[in-house]
Amino acid sequence: MSTFEIKDTFLLDGKPFQIISGAIHYFRVVPEYWQDRLEKLKNMGCNTVETYIPWNITEPRKGQFCFDGLCDFEKFLDIAQSLGLYAIVRPSPYICAEWELGGLPSWLLAIPGLELRCKNELYYQNIHDYYKVLLPRLVNHQIDKGGNIILMQIENEYGYYGKDMSYLQFLADLMREGGITVPFVTSDGPWGKMFINGQLTGALPTGNFGSHARPLFSNMKRMMKKTGNKGPLMCMEFWIGWFDAWGNTEHKKSKLKRNIKDLNYILKKGNVNFYMFHGGTNFGFMNGSNYYTKLTPDVTSYDYDAPLSEDGKITEKYLTFQKIIKKYRDFEEIPLSTNIKQKAYGKVMAEDSIALFDILQEIAEEKTIEGQKLLSMEETGQDYGYILYKTKMPAAASTLKIEEANDRITGFINDKAVFTVFDKEISNAQKISAAAGDELSLLVENLGRVNFAGKIPFQRKGIFGKVTADDTPLENWKYYNLNLDAEQLSKINWTKASPAGAASAAGTPQSGPSFTRFHFEVDEACDTYLDFSGWGKGCIFLNGFNLGRFWEIGPQRRLYVPAPLLKTGTNEIIIFESEGKTNSSIEFFAEHKL
Repeated sequence: MSTFEIKDTFLLDGKPFQIISGAIHYFRVVPEYWQDRLEKLKNMGCNTVETYIPWNITEPRKGQFCFDGLCDFEKFLDIAQSLGLYAIVRPSPYICAEWELGGLPSWLLAIPGLELRCKNELYYQNIHDYYKVLLPRLVNHQIDKGGNIILMQIENEYGYYGKDMSYLQFLADLMREGGITVPFVTSDGPWGKMFINGQLTGALPTGNFGSHARPLFSNMKRMMKKTGNKGPLMCMEFWIGWFDAWGNTEHKKSKLKRNIKDLNYILKKGNVNFYMFHGGTNFGFMNGSNYYTKLTPDVTSYDYDAPLSEDGKITEKYLTFQKIIKKYRDFEEIPLSTNIKQKAYGKVMAEDSIALFDILQEIAEEKTIEGQKLLSMEETGQDYGYILYKTKMPAAASTLKIEEANDRITGFINDKAVFTVFDKEISNAQKISAAAGDELSLLVENLGRVNFAGKIPFQRKGIFGKVTADDTPLENWKYYNLNLDAEQLSKINWTKASPAGAASAAGTPQSGPSFTRFHFEVDEACDTYLDFSGWGKGCIFLNGFNLGRFWEIGPQRRLYVPAPLLKTGTNEIIIFESEGKTNSSIEFFAEHKL
């Protein structure tokens, strides 16, 4: 067994140890590639890997846990240990990470009286229930139990959000009671109150920043002294890239010259964790969003301009950092064990397509809402995707107003789209032309819950207020949960579909949301990149697996398809498109395009 301590420096078995770590989120990488990504981390010169554990995929429904596939963090830790890598684990209830609701499960939002990230008994009880199952799976991975975990983090960037020390202490006590014995850390922005408010006695404060390492390390040292904290300096998140949001004009990149200067200083004075070493992919509906002056949902790619690209390729930044790290520690590169190829499978023609409204009741159970106030997505027991509300117009109307709703709504009269509103536009009155007896449908998309700062508690999706027509509240609503999981997709009755010859040309408006199906043959499974040119907005499924969202506004132009998601022989693609803008084909390329 080994020991890891925090004194004036980090001590591994009593000897000084400099942490040079890189972040890899196991849940953003297909498990078949964990070995490859970790080998490349080791070869860049890192001796440690850092990862979060998201609560929302670990306990997707209350009391229902998932520890396999993309959720098998124990396998990830075992692979890291077999390569001689130590681990920093951040199993906080909240992780940020540009991940849906910062990793908090959305079902918490449906519990009356529950408040997030503070002293609240309902919140505490749910964390307790979660940790009771989670922590035993981490205990034996600690370094003093024969594993490789050297540090664990309490919460995440709490100084940006609050200053309830009793909450942080509750988490620390709960983790100790659960068998966690390795040292604790916190991480916050190294600026004034943000850094001070996130500190907890008994946990080493670390800083998160992407530039100006010299003054920020000085700030940290001064503020640590002020609060009586001793220990080594560490940048827990050295932001050497950034993430993209839909609507950005281009893929965001860092300034490498600035990175080089800051990394050299950090390694001279302290310890580092590259955020991100390898970003990976926001598969499914798990991208987060930010909200400052407006809602900005993140794209599917989490490339992050990291040293290792979204698809695992070594970049100029990787080679540059490798040279710098060699000045501070000796290491030998190991052979890479995973053979990864890229292939262009070419153009694939659509076989058939079907309108959502033609199969709505077949794939989604119709449920009734009593009264005038609609139910949020969470109140109906749904977490992600879309929800559709329907009613009959009791009288002719020229305006429609929606109260209390998130995030993006398309309104239909008799299945024909009449308006689309997003974020702040939702509260504006919409002009319509509806007659008595017309059917009104409101399709609402959850674009990804906000993962950072003060908007976190206000992330219910769907409509949870009234809808009025000419100032009269509408009643007699039906709703349909469209989570679009594999089970729901399997219910699509393709015998009702139009043949490929009836599919639209690129950009031709359709009557509304639709599903389009493709089949293509694969003789050798290779990484590939699905180009969605000519398509409007929606999500794409490969053999039932949700590859993520697409949106013509960019900046992302292709979805990454890892080879392990393909199968030799026939593969199926289903595209759900919500805008009525479809194409007769898709195309697979051998190169990415962000």
